Amino acid sequence: MPAQPRGRDVSLIIGGARSGKSRFAEGLATATGLPVAYVATARGDDAEMRERIARHRAERPASWTTIEVPLALSRAILTEAAPARVVLVDCLTLWLTNVMLGNLDVEHEADGLLAALGASAGPVVLVSNEVGYGIVPDNALARAFRDHQGRLNQRVAGLASRVTLVAAGLPLDLKLPKEAA
Repeated sequence: MPAQPRGRDVSLIIGGARSGKSRFAEGLATATGLPVAYVATARGDDAEMRERIARHRAERPASWTTIEVPLALSRAILTEAAPARVVLVDCLTLWLTNVMLGNLDVEHEADGLLAALGASAGPVVLVSNEVGYGIVPDNALARAFRDHQGRLNQRVAGLASRVTLVAAGLPLDLKLPKEAA
């Protein structure tokens, strides 16, 4: 594994499905007082997902810039991150799904993501699912996804200055910036 760059202002918000992690991440981004560039990684491949995407778009503040990036996440972070803007990525779980289903090299893409986070010019808040609490999946693709997601979360957490686990809408700080600790 290559050396990890140190993220200056990277926050990772993890939790289970419907745990409140996105709402917490949105509050964290808003609290910076900076304009928000919202990087959405979802793909509308079916009617239900297209409805979810439309609902999420409607719920976001009109002042936020939305960038839909199912795969080119590293480039989006490098392009959008700036000292006077916060980038909110929702979410790494869907991005990883897109990478795997696109038959891309997961480790190469993860390396690119970590490099982009380490080089980002401004604050970045990332949302990701914690997928390791459930049963062992019954098929190879699901097991590979769980393993890749767990490793990706660990790598991003190692780089991040802040890591917060959200469960039942309640945040638990696992790692805080040195000045806040």
